[in-house]
Amino acid sequence: MPSKKSIFFVFAIVTGVGYFLLNKFDIQSLEQLRLLQGSGSTHPIAERGPLPVKRSGETIRIASFNIQVFGQSKLSKSHVMERLAQLARNFDVVAIQEIRARSDDILPRYVELINAGGRHYDYVIGPRLGRSKSTEQYAFVFDRESIEVARDQLYTVEDPDDLLHREPLVAWFRVRGPSANEAFTFTLANIHTDPDEVDLELDILDDVYWAVRNDGLGEDDVIILGDFNVDDRHLGQLGAIADITWAISGVPTNTRGTKSYDNLVFHRGGTTEFTGNSGVVDFMRQFNLTAEEALEISDHLPVWAEFSIYEGGEPGRVATRPGSAGN
Repeated sequence: MPSKKSIFFVFAIVTGVGYFLLNKFDIQSLEQLRLLQGSGSTHPIAERGPLPVKRSGETIRIASFNIQVFGQSKLSKSHVMERLAQLARNFDVVAIQEIRARSDDILPRYVELINAGGRHYDYVIGPRLGRSKSTEQYAFVFDRESIEVARDQLYTVEDPDDLLHREPLVAWFRVRGPSANEAFTFTLANIHTDPDEVDLELDILDDVYWAVRNDGLGEDDVIILGDFNVDDRHLGQLGAIADITWAISGVPTNTRGTKSYDNLVFHRGGTTEFTGNSGVVDFMRQFNLTAEEALEISDHLPVWAEFSIYEGGEPGRVATRPGSAGN
């Protein structure tokens, strides 16, 4: 197996019409980070359904959702897209996996539908990834009224030794509302492991976690979220990191209700903003669907966790400010 230390980062801005290199970080080892180049840009680009726990005005909800084979076929089904839009409106940020399309209009049209009720969501999207012709993209969809993203800090983990089938897309966010010095800031790393090599990949993700923690931004709140293809008891070396924790435990996250694959993983001591509230949205019951109708939406359910809008979980803490955030 190739050395786990052969990992480096590429910073990029990504829009609905392409993927453009902005910054490049070369990690010669997991302890060394070298900034090569960088610049910044912006790309402007949407009612909220019920959730099991009422959210206060001082929290945000971060979610992950594998929208199974999210492409033109699904986009052509208006009843499916309307449900997907309703689900997104429940959250402040949604990490999306398994975007599969040759065209670049999937996310713009999805976000336009989310915003149809007068909302103001936006997105960032990564490059097409994978070893086969059936490549996938990651994306983050977020509510601009409650969250801002630093577009010049968006990057994909580049993997020259091909240790990961689909390298994580990483983005830095800040909550709107509190002063910039007090607002909760956090980094999200979006992942969809290869089910055929899940054990190997989970033993790489611990290194990815530490590399993101040490990527030069100074952000201590790093959340790896997505489709891990295992439950919380089988996270390998990622799950063995001291004081690591996860939002979802002992609950099925697939639509059939048989497996737990999706999660949010973060450091218990570092991310004290976690309120302890988390869950899985069973949209089959929420929308009163048959199993067949639910599987049209996805074979995965959205998972979410709730966090304070304040750095450290209370007003008065000074937040990390690695860069200027954009809209």
